[in-house]
Amino acid sequence: QVQLVESGGGLVQAGGSLRLSCAASGGTFSTYYMGWFRQAPGKEREFVAVISWSGRMTNYADSVKGRFTISRDNAKNTVYLQMNSLKPEDTAVYYCAADRSSGRMSTESLAYDYWGQGTQVTVSS
Repeated sequence: QVQLVESGGGLVQAGGSLRLSCAASGGTFSTYYMGWFRQAPGKEREFVAVISWSGRMTNYADSVKGRFTISRDNAKNTVYLQMNSLKPEDTAVYYCAADRSSGRMSTESLAYDYWGQGTQVTVSS
């Protein structure tokens, strides 16, 4: 059973930065596509970023492109989300997710097999 544990969330002022981490255990992390999603209060969960198993390919939601960077370290079984120039509208619970089987850069939450518990990011204006 794969377990994902996010960390690094917190409260930051607009324009600031945070780096989220997601540590994986119990599976073959280096073969999974990994994604970040977020869910704001009263809203549906939405795609943020995805990275291929090798780290060579990435894709971002338009709302975070140019501000967020997804990366991974397969030796540490960890995926990261560097968030810069944060805005109040980035406030949400951020989740990492593992896609073990689709082999695609999926932006759909249904494609992902495993999820972390989430970490809160709050951006004050």
